Amino acid sequence: MKIPDQSLLAKVEVLADLEPIVDQLMEAHESKRILWFPSEVLAPAPDTDPDRHFGALRERAAGISLPARVALCVNLLTEEGLPHFHRILGQYLGSDSFWFKWTNLWTAEEDRHGVILHDYMRESRILDNPVLDRMQFEYMRSGFEPAWDSDPYKVFVYTSLQERATQISHANTGKVASEHEPLIGEVLSNVAKEEARHYTFYRQIFKEVLARDPDNGLLSAVALMPAIDMPGITMPHFREMADVIRRAGIYGPRDYLKIVEEQIRYWAIDTVQAVSDAGKKAQETILGIPKRLERVADAMESRTKAKTFQFAVAFSREFEMA
Repeated sequence: MKIPDQSLLAKVEVLADLEPIVDQLMEAHESKRILWFPSEVLAPAPDTDPDRHFGALRERAAGISLPARVALCVNLLTEEGLPHFHRILGQYLGSDSFWFKWTNLWTAEEDRHGVILHDYMRESRILDNPVLDRMQFEYMRSGFEPAWDSDPYKVFVYTSLQERATQISHANTGKVASEHEPLIGEVLSNVAKEEARHYTFYRQIFKEVLARDPDNGLLSAVALMPAIDMPGITMPHFREMADVIRRAGIYGPRDYLKIVEEQIRYWAIDTVQAVSDAGKKAQETILGIPKRLERVADAMESRTKAKTFQFAVAFSREFEMA
């Protein structure tokens, strides 16, 4: 008979202790949130000719730059990885606990992100939609299997970092793309605001974890904070598209550095009362991560040279970036 992992059992007890906090955070989350739906945001105004509405949309969208189109492709496919994330949350947080209420709510809110972005791509025609559909299929088929073991604490560390990164990417993509087409700015603003609310939930939960189980919390955090794989890492051409996004100033290593610094401050890592030697060492390591990330960003920027890119999903049009 397999002996239960005592550390995992302790974490399960901590999660159970958090139920009242989760209920409060969910209530606050829903009270501040205004639901929106793709059909409402993208629909023509009443008594407007749909053909003229979407024709005008396509005319405006034609001005969206190729780097912004690449970013939109990555943002869309990342959002469409939702089934894998729902599975991961269900696996680590359980499908028969109060956590499932949050997982279902989060899934319902997130689902609209992929829907509205896919609808926008279809109507605007800024990407080669058949190629995009095949990329989405290959991405979903490849799966997303992060090396988190069976550690629910790592789920909260990862989601805190990832939701914030996604918020930044959507917001910055919207700023670049909306210079020519304001509707995509509205779409991505709605998505980014929702990611921000999810980020608020997850980072508060992990703060509560650290207050109850500081040593195990620090050990989980130090395992992930130096670098995270974004959920889109398994999509076709991800690394090359991520390079475009970095060069465009939408999201890159310096953004991740700022995210880590935010979490260190919010979680007050320097004041966490670690007890074990391992916990204290993890605490010290976490506090040193920003300097390491800054060196990584400096090195990447110093090595960057002009490069030409070409993606089938962007109609195989070549473009050069510094």
